[in-house]
Amino acid sequence: MSRPGSGKKPATRSLKQRVKTGKGRTVSQKIWLERQLNDPYVKEARRLGYRSRAAFKLIEIDDKYKFLKPGGRVVDLGAAPGGWSQVAAQRVKAEQGKGRVVAIDMHGMDPIPAVTIFKKDFYDEDAPQTLIDALGGEKADCVLSDMATHATGHRQTDHINIIALAEAGYDFARTILKPGGTYLAKVLRGGTEGELLKQMKKDFATVRHVKPMASRDDSAELFVLAMGFRGMP
Repeated sequence: MSRPGSGKKPATRSLKQRVKTGKGRTVSQKIWLERQLNDPYVKEARRLGYRSRAAFKLIEIDDKYKFLKPGGRVVDLGAAPGGWSQVAAQRVKAEQGKGRVVAIDMHGMDPIPAVTIFKKDFYDEDAPQTLIDALGGEKADCVLSDMATHATGHRQTDHINIIALAEAGYDFARTILKPGGTYLAKVLRGGTEGELLKQMKKDFATVRHVKPMASRDDSAELFVLAMGFRGMP
C-alpha cells in the first residue's frame, strides 16, 4: 500500500469483490457497494481510523501546499463525518495543544479528540463569533469545506448547487480568516464560477484548482485552493 498523499494510488488486489443483488437492493446500490468494497482508499481509511476516504484528499493537497501548520487554527465547515477534521487536528498538532480545530455541521457528528464540534448551521448569524470564540478569540488560519449537495444526476444543476455552497463558504471564510489565511473548498469540473474566481483573486495572493489522486477518476470533483488572504477591506 502506497502512503496516501505520496502521489501514488494505493495498490489494489486483482480479484475484485462482487455483491449480489439481494432482496431490497437496487442495481445502483449494488454498484455503489461494489465500488466501496473495492476502493483502496476506503480500506486504508478503515485501517488508519479515518472516518472517510476524503481524509486522503486533504492529506495529499496539504502534503503539496503545506497550509496546515503546527499551531494553526482551522475551521471545518459541513464537517460530518469528520475525516477532514481528523487530518487537520493531526497536522496542526491539536492533541499536543499547539493548534485548534473547530468543526461545524448542522447534522452534528461523533466526538473527535482535540476537535471542538458544533451542531449548528454556519449560516446562523452568531456562527462566525461562536467559532472565533472557540478558536481562543483569534481568527482562523484556514477554512476547509468539503461540503456537497445531494447529486441530482443533472450535471448543470449539480454544478450550480455545489458552486452555491462554495460561495457561501467563501463569504463565511472572509469573515473569520486571518490575513495570510487559506480557503479550500470542493467544486466540480468546470472549476469555480467566473465571478467567484474573480473575487477570490482580489482577496487572495494565489488561487488554483486541485485534483487530488484520491478523487475517483470518474468523479467531476475538483477543489479550489485560495492562499494568502489579503484581509477584509
